[in-house]
Amino acid sequence: MISEYKKSDISKILHVINDASLKYKGVIPDNCWHEPYMSEQELIDEFNNQVRMFGYNHNNKLTGVIGIQTVKDVILIRHAYTLTSCQGKGTGSALLEYLLKKNQNCRLLVGTWRKATWAIRFYEKFGFILHAKEQSTLLLKKYWKITSKQIENSVVLERF
Repeated sequence: MISEYKKSDISKILHVINDASLKYKGVIPDNCWHEPYMSEQELIDEFNNQVRMFGYNHNNKLTGVIGIQTVKDVILIRHAYTLTSCQGKGTGSALLEYLLKKNQNCRLLVGTWRKATWAIRFYEKFGFILHAKEQSTLLLKKYWKITSKQIENSVVLERF
């Protein structure tokens, strides 16, 4: 079952994000990696910046999360993660399909690490188009508040 999660659910959300993010260790540059991958304060800041988080609950356990944030004229997909033990079982697909259905006729952008080829393939499977490096850089600077190191090592995919 998919439902919206709130600030009061931060510990559950962080558990999913920090477990799933271990897949990125050694893939993204060391100067962009830190543990935990997301701190409690970072997630609080995301909520304060109007990121809405949705979660997939299986057998009374949060197994996946995905967020959205309206920025200017687009909707950003933020923080899409599935517990390591639940990956490949349709959780991420169900969450993304849920957001796509709720945000039809919207311009959707998602950023991910350039070397996270599995994540890029996942979004392409749902009709997202990978932007070239130059366009990705422009979009990252326009819509995200991230470091120049992240911009340098990230890509943007878009679905119209």
